[in-house]
Amino acid sequence: MDTGALTLVIPPLIVAQLGLRIRGRQIAQYANGYQEEVGVTEAVIVECEGRQTSVEALVVGTEVLMGQVVLELLDLLPDCKNQRLIPNPAHPDYPVAMIK
Repeated sequence: MDTGALTLVIPPLIVAQLGLRIRGRQIAQYANGYQEEVGVTEAVIVECEGRQTSVEALVVGTEVLMGQVVLELLDLLPDCKNQRLIPNPAHPDYPVAMIK
């Protein structure tokens, strides 16, 4: 989990291991302001804490990062003290998508 990241990030090595197709390119901006063009995968199914969603991933780095969008879609919250993700206490049994 990376609450500073926006979306799902998967390293090139894991993309290759999973056989994911790169469907396009996108500019990614890092916390230090540096920008670079990176690959974007086809939709990936992410499952965590018994919940699942489907999102595209940016291909970069050496770690898998689940960013804010993925956490929102799964309706999971970071428990920083215990370094884990927990279901939203308001919706403990299933994810709820907020529409405003």
